[in-house]
Amino acid sequence: MKLVQRARLLRIQVLLFTLVFGLSAVSSDAQTVFPNFADLVEHNAPSIVEIATSRKVEAQRPGNDRELEELLRRLNPGDEPDLDIEGIPEPRRRGAVGSGFLISADGYVLTNNHVVAGADEIVVTLNDRRVFDAEVIGLDEPSDLALLKLAAGDLPYVEFGDSDAVRVGEWVLAIGSPFGLEFSAAAGIVSAKGRSVPGRSIYNYMAFIQTDVAINQGNSGGPLFNLDGEVIGINSQILSSTGGSNGISFSIPSNVAMNVIAQLRESGVVERGLLGVRMREVDHALAEIFEMQRPRGAFVDEVQPGSPAEAAGILDEDIILEFNGHQIEYYTDLPFYVGQYRPGTQADIIIFRNGELANKTVTLSSSPTNIVAAADPEVVPERRNRLGFRISELSTETRQLGGLSGVRIVELNDGPGKEAGLLVGDVIVALNRQGITSPDEFRAIAGALPESGFVSVRIVREGQGPTTRALELTR
Repeated sequence: MKLVQRARLLRIQVLLFTLVFGLSAVSSDAQTVFPNFADLVEHNAPSIVEIATSRKVEAQRPGNDRELEELLRRLNPGDEPDLDIEGIPEPRRRGAVGSGFLISADGYVLTNNHVVAGADEIVVTLNDRRVFDAEVIGLDEPSDLALLKLAAGDLPYVEFGDSDAVRVGEWVLAIGSPFGLEFSAAAGIVSAKGRSVPGRSIYNYMAFIQTDVAINQGNSGGPLFNLDGEVIGINSQILSSTGGSNGISFSIPSNVAMNVIAQLRESGVVERGLLGVRMREVDHALAEIFEMQRPRGAFVDEVQPGSPAEAAGILDEDIILEFNGHQIEYYTDLPFYVGQYRPGTQADIIIFRNGELANKTVTLSSSPTNIVAAADPEVVPERRNRLGFRISELSTETRQLGGLSGVRIVELNDGPGKEAGLLVGDVIVALNRQGITSPDEFRAIAGALPESGFVSVRIVREGQGPTTRALELTR
């Protein structure tokens, strides 16, 4: 009996030892899988800044000054309404909060263009609560980056890492001011690389890093760190149906930012090369038609006349597989890599044509983004017309970058256009199956439309391919 009891006791001891050893191993593994971000935050937090901007918003003249004065008196008894002697309210100030970070000891700050563009005042608060007015060194809308300068020295600053070396699944950390909660940290992983995010801009120079870090309003312009404490991205956008974090956020790669910073510090503007092709994705059907082993590359829909691509011998229906050593897996990769080189750069291109590979050398010209473009001139025949919208002429950069001819919708009223699903910003390239190159052509075609019945309108929306809608005209 004693022998049996001893055997049972021995088995219990073995089980306890196994359990303790197993828990220790799991704890050790957990520390490896789930890193402690405390040291990273403590080291880099002093380099993070909060950016507050404000701009004047002109108040509208009230329709009935006496009624407005009476309403204000009722809402604020004893207070006089803030009206000038003519009864027009004083201009109000609208504020916004974003994030940024110091990139040098002498006070250079990097943030998003959309955080500071159009601001009358930019106030930067450091982690130690010191406050500075910021000078704008340069803005770059295509990359959504802005470079600011503080009148200060001996400041802590971040180090940049290699965004090309980032791997999907790596841990990353963001620090910023979500909803004005300054210097908040949030961690996650890299979800994908090379993301192209649909937007209203005609520029397509960005291949974002996608993460599941909790990025919210106010995080814009803040840094994205790797575990070595290096900045590998600048938080820029979120994909959300609520305005808050849904676990899908996009960051500008650090390698792009370093190129932009160097040019903004040098001249205040960013120059990009131009290849001069209109392109689209190589899908399964195109790959089969052109006898490719698998879909990849950028399919050239059209080579623009007089462009560097035409001079290099690139043809319509070529498939670009490599640009200056960069593999083109998706068509969005091509403008991203072209945009990293300045005008005048000679680049080697590998194309797929007639089942064979061919090498071409191109000398990039200057992208229209290198020139500050004037606003589209507005053409206003009448405020309301039978189609229900107003148009404007396309700017030069829209024609060159988008390869488009047509007119842009600038105002949409009730009418056939709205009922057909047209939107402000749509580019009309054909009306009633007739191509449009100018507002005069549009007016001539519109004036000759039948009094009733259906007519077609062909549009391009937000850089997507053309689509045709039906307009119903009534007497």
